[in-house]
Amino acid sequence: MIALILAAGYATRLYPLTIDTPKPLLPVQGSRTILDLLVERLEVLEEITEILVVTNDRFFHAFEQWHHHYKGAKPLRILNDGTTSPEGRLGAVGDIRYVLEREQVQDDLLVLAGDNVLGFGLEGYLNYFHKVDKDCILVRPVDDPEELRSIGVAELDDEMRVLSLEEKPREPRSNIGVFALYIYKRSTLPLFTRYLAEGGNPDAPSYFPEWLHSRQEMRAYYTEGTIDDVGTPEAYAEMRIRLGNGQGGKG
Repeated sequence: MIALILAAGYATRLYPLTIDTPKPLLPVQGSRTILDLLVERLEVLEEITEILVVTNDRFFHAFEQWHHHYKGAKPLRILNDGTTSPEGRLGAVGDIRYVLEREQVQDDLLVLAGDNVLGFGLEGYLNYFHKVDKDCILVRPVDDPEELRSIGVAELDDEMRVLSLEEKPREPRSNIGVFALYIYKRSTLPLFTRYLAEGGNPDAPSYFPEWLHSRQEMRAYYTEGTIDDVGTPEAYAEMRIRLGNGQGGKG
């Protein structure tokens, strides 16, 4: 299995913090960055054979500098999607397709957002994927209606099959939030090209499983763990405090 970390965004909502520093490389716990914490979650997964990080041309050098100090045991490579501005970005699904074509990926694929801090390990998710042998999305209960309108929302049956999935719904049909952690079977990977060729939205990563679930069976995996997306400077400051790096913290 290959792990693909999506890190090609420009994080304009976090300006001025992210004018020169990509969001995944913001320190959140001492000198440890969002990307450091994410890679730690992947390092313990025996079946992950390689970690790919896709970024843009503007921040490629910053990720290369980070990679220079990388001490993990897994092979890790930084890929440049060639874009230079928010207006020209490929979008999350576009970046996945870019990596699949460039690297000719022939393995199962774990896709992660490079700006999320996970409060749980991924072993259970991978075990579930192998048990059901289906493409998987990761979900957790969300009780805030405003948050539900800003993420993917799913409906599931008793067997955790995905019955519906809608990205950023105006009227959420459930409180089951979909988060940017997907596992795709190798046989599914060619469908990314088909999805985009049919005019699919290349932006948010949940648009692809929204399209896919009506064409083949998908399963959902529940987590009660926290998933923090640093979306605003205020949220970033709160996270640093919570992780022991703010006032009264260690850093």
